[in-house]
Amino acid sequence: MKQPLIGIRREDKHFTERRAPLTPEAVEALQREGLVFHIESSTSRVFDDKEYSAVGATVCDSLPACDFVIGIKEIPLGRLHPNTPHLFFSHTIKGQVYNMPMLKRMLDLKCTLIDYERVVDSRGRRLVFFGVHAGQAGMINTIWSYGQRLKALGVVTPLAELKQAKEYDSLSEAKTAIHHAAQELRRHPLSKKLLPLTCAITGTGHVAAGAQEVFDELEPVRLSPDKFLEAAKYRWLKPNEIYKVVFRIKDMVKPKDEHALFHLKDYFAHPDKYDSPFADYLPYFSMILNGTYWDARFPRLVTVEDVKRLYLNRHEPKLIAIGDVSCDPCGSIECTVRATLPDNPVYVYDPASGTAQDGFEGNGLQIMAVDILPTELPRESSQTFSSMLVRWLPKLVRADYHKPFNQVDLPAEFKTATIVYQGELTPDYRYLERYLAGLPSEAKQ
Repeated sequence: MKQPLIGIRREDKHFTERRAPLTPEAVEALQREGLVFHIESSTSRVFDDKEYSAVGATVCDSLPACDFVIGIKEIPLGRLHPNTPHLFFSHTIKGQVYNMPMLKRMLDLKCTLIDYERVVDSRGRRLVFFGVHAGQAGMINTIWSYGQRLKALGVVTPLAELKQAKEYDSLSEAKTAIHHAAQELRRHPLSKKLLPLTCAITGTGHVAAGAQEVFDELEPVRLSPDKFLEAAKYRWLKPNEIYKVVFRIKDMVKPKDEHALFHLKDYFAHPDKYDSPFADYLPYFSMILNGTYWDARFPRLVTVEDVKRLYLNRHEPKLIAIGDVSCDPCGSIECTVRATLPDNPVYVYDPASGTAQDGFEGNGLQIMAVDILPTELPRESSQTFSSMLVRWLPKLVRADYHKPFNQVDLPAEFKTATIVYQGELTPDYRYLERYLAGLPSEAKQ
């Protein structure tokens, strides 16, 4: 019986991408189960070609016709394989305009598209994800950018010695550096107008968990949002402490009707009935890490008007840095005007003009909005992701994709993640037809 040929593609969305969906060790283990791998050669992947060759995989300049193609990020139109299942993060489920030509091309080529983002269990929890590492790298970069922004404003602190996540050899090295910086910061504290150092972390999912893991190297005191706001208003916060405040959904929104109570199911069903009180907290935070899911139905956490009020009413506001890990341009953090990449990760948003200037200089609020943060911790993120994916692959790649969708024997978790099957949108994703309307068939690269 012919064994499935699996192609692992070279990531080519951006030259800073270094992750791999499967490690050489995972490939070796899967080959023992009878799977066959072709690895597209890459000079940027964190695992080099020789590591895959050493475990018996075939390394090639370009992928041949495969039974199954695995990647991480979106695939250029000209590199899709006709009549072939593809597994990657497609970023299409919100009808993202920039990826609709790719989705249309997959329909035209009779491809099958399975999206990691939609691989969930019966409770809706994601099973294959990079979120923890996005939070870790995002918090490293947020603390680093806070220190660099202070330096640009003429305030040099121990945090200025920190580096961007991608500049560390490992997560462990980065955490050690942050822990050491915290010790130095307590010996040489910030100026009184900046004290105490405070950080808001929004969300309670994988991103927020990773962010907290890193921020905890600063040995912070954790306060609930309500207690923090009360203590900040009445100046009860201790200047020599570092504070962490984690916002759950119920902390980030409240019913417009002052007599109504918050109910999570009601919020998801009727988000128009809710507002965000987050602006009340803005004057008291040094930095914010945003790790929440957002779409246009939900209220924003930080609006452009919020930032204008903060900066126009205060000559030097306390809040100077936001790490927007969610990275929705003009989304929950409205002044995230664009996404960034690791080689140019930050800009300063000027609320007076509504413009953004790359780097740490300028008037306004520092924004870090890298949209491929896990690639700044490429080895750890790839190893964790691979360990999640590997157990599903034998059954996934051995499914008979010639059968009708209602008969194909896919793991249930991956069947619900199948957006396109044999060139047709599956029932749960037919809503995407309205975003595809007007696009020409056979869209070209």
